[in-house]
Amino acid sequence: MWSTGLPQGAVPRLERPGPLRERVYEALLELITTRALQPGQHLVESELAGHLGVSRQPVREALQRLNTEGWVDLRPAQGAFVHEPAEEEADQLLTVRTLLEAEAARLAAAHAGSPGIAALEELCAEGEKAVAAEDVDAAVALNAAFHAKVMELAGNTVLAELAAQVERRVRWYYTPVARQRGRQSWTEHRELITALADRDEQRAMRLMREHTEHTRRSYHDRPEA
Repeated sequence: MWSTGLPQGAVPRLERPGPLRERVYEALLELITTRALQPGQHLVESELAGHLGVSRQPVREALQRLNTEGWVDLRPAQGAFVHEPAEEEADQLLTVRTLLEAEAARLAAAHAGSPGIAALEELCAEGEKAVAAEDVDAAVALNAAFHAKVMELAGNTVLAELAAQVERRVRWYYTPVARQRGRQSWTEHRELITALADRDEQRAMRLMREHTEHTRRSYHDRPEA
């Protein structure tokens, strides 16, 4: 395993408001979900503290919390490592995501108005630009924003809360296949927008189920690093 090597500019700026331990936790979680810190990577407290400009104590507390949440593995006499998800683990989460988002698409088709459709079209256009520019980070962020908007348009608070619990792990799994999915993912988004605009609940649900299944299969078929 290797120690904490971060790409230049990868470390998020710690904004002043809010407890330090929370800001350090959020910064490390963002580095993990964007894969600036790769699965299996050794996390050295002193190096992370130096990158973030803080003492080791809030880093230690953040790593313990991330361990509890399954993002980091703490190994006796070895230290902390970014968790490496098993194929079955990823499969289970992405399957749950399919169930949640298919229902969200159905509800969005029933409730979405013109402003919501316009917002989705704008996100889709930005996503297509990111793919054309080969900006993977932007494409991943815009993909998450698109799906979050569909969830918002569904208008079901409980469904949105459940989706929020898995959203960051979805980003984590989507990042390594974002380039592979590329333009096709946004083509599928456009087809979904059409179904939502037509208020076709069953077609919207089917398209979202197929779309998320394509991502799940792409994750399992991804080239080995």
